Amino acid sequence: MIRNGVALVALVLAVVLQSSILPVHVAAPFKPDLLLVAMVFVALRGPVVPGALLAWGVGMIKDVFSGLYLGLNAFSFLIIFLVITSISDLLYAESGELYVVTVSAATLACVTINLILLLMLTSTPGIGYSMTAGLLPHLLSNAFAASLVTLLPVFSSPQEVL
Repeated sequence: MIRNGVALVALVLAVVLQSSILPVHVAAPFKPDLLLVAMVFVALRGPVVPGALLAWGVGMIKDVFSGLYLGLNAFSFLIIFLVITSISDLLYAESGELYVVTVSAATLACVTINLILLLMLTSTPGIGYSMTAGLLPHLLSNAFAASLVTLLPVFSSPQEVL
């Protein structure tokens, strides 16, 4: 079992990169969602109850730093986490290719859930176009970030994350 301290340091590093370093140096549609990538890793490798709390918390952190509606990404992350953990027993969770595909599917699901919630709860014109305009670069950057995670030594160990 990987120590909780290592997972916490990785999560804090992802939050710092996501909220302060990447927005300055990377254009918006090409900025990877490191918190989503970390949440998918926990969903495939970690236990359900602490992982669900972590998914909700990571989504809330993303909401706080992004300036969107509070709870929007938290709800999306929790739904995606629960879906991934419900099918993770059927999948080979140690596969790098599967991890990249899962992150890509989670990216599409997150954008779709956020779009549906925003269409239901707001009356902002053009929200659909603005969210889907940068979807392909965002999807590719998340897949690239996930492929970099597969190179880490922690990915090849068959142990639980939390």
